[in-house]
Amino acid sequence: MELAELPVPHPKANEAVVKVSAAGVNSIDINIREGQVKAPLPLVLGQEGAGVVTAVGAEVKSAKVGDRVAWSGVLGSYSEYVAAPAEALVPVPPGVTDQQAAAAMLQGLTAHYLCYDAHPLKPGQTVLAHAAAGGVGLLLVQMAHNLGARVIGTVSTEEKAKLARQAGADEAIVYAQMDFETETRRLTGGKGVDVVFDGVGKATFARSLNLLRPRGMLVLYGASSGPVPPVDPATLSDKGSLYMARTTLAHFTATREELLARSGAVFGMIASGKLKLRIAPMYPLAAAQQAHRDLEERKNAGKLLLIP
Repeated sequence: MELAELPVPHPKANEAVVKVSAAGVNSIDINIREGQVKAPLPLVLGQEGAGVVTAVGAEVKSAKVGDRVAWSGVLGSYSEYVAAPAEALVPVPPGVTDQQAAAAMLQGLTAHYLCYDAHPLKPGQTVLAHAAAGGVGLLLVQMAHNLGARVIGTVSTEEKAKLARQAGADEAIVYAQMDFETETRRLTGGKGVDVVFDGVGKATFARSLNLLRPRGMLVLYGASSGPVPPVDPATLSDKGSLYMARTTLAHFTATREELLARSGAVFGMIASGKLKLRIAPMYPLAAAQQAHRDLEERKNAGKLLLIP
C-alpha cells in the first residue's frame, strides 16, 4: 500500500461524493490486500466510513449536499473523498459522531443481525462469543447482554477479558491459558450453549460444534484464522441435530429499507448510551500500513479508524 494523489471524484447519476471524516479498518481489507478476496488492481482499499456529502448526481434523491452520512461495502474508502452509490449511504443522527458512525457500520450492523436475525436471542439463553473483545465482539456482547442472554466470551489476554466483562460478558475465557471447550463445558454444567457466534473460523470451528446443546446453532460470520474444512451434514445430526449458518452482512442489509432500519437501530443504541463503542487510537491516512499490521497482530481491542 502506498499513498497517492488522485483527482477528487465526480458523481455518476446515482452517486454522491463524500468528504471522508473517518474510514474503518477491517479484516476484509486485509483479505483484499493479500488477494484472498479478488478485486481489480490498482485499487483504493477500505469499504467503510463516514463523512459529509459534497456533491450528488442528477438522479439522487436520498442525499443532499451537507448531509452527514455513513456507509459500508463501498470500495475506496481509504481516501479524502469517495464516490458512493447514494443507496448505500445512511443518515447519521445528531447524537452520533462521524467517528462513531464509521466505527459502527460494519461491526455494529453485523452484531445487530447476529443477535436479532441470524439467531434471535431470548432472555435466559446462553451464548458463546469468540473474539469477545474484538470490533464485532464487544458490540455483540453488549447487545446479547441487553437482550437478557448469558454471555461467555473467549479472548486472548487478561486485559481483553476485562474489556469483555465490562461490556457485559458473564464469563471471559482466556484461551491462551485454558482450553475454551473444557472451560465452557464446566461453566454450563456440561449442557453446552444455545448458540455460538464465531468470526474466527478454522481455529475454533470443530470445538464450537462440540459445545452446542441439542438443536443449538453455530453462526459462522467470519474466518479470521482461515476457512473451515468441509463438513459432512451427518456430523450435525450426530452432535444433536444442530443448525449451522454461514452469514454475511450484505444479505441482512439487502434492501434499502432493511439497511436504514438496522443502521437506525444501531445509531439509536449509541445515541442513548445502550451501546458503547471502543475506538482504538486513530491513525492518519498515511499510516494505513501500520493500521493493517496492528490489526493482523491483534494489538488493539476495539475499532481501528483512519483519519484523512
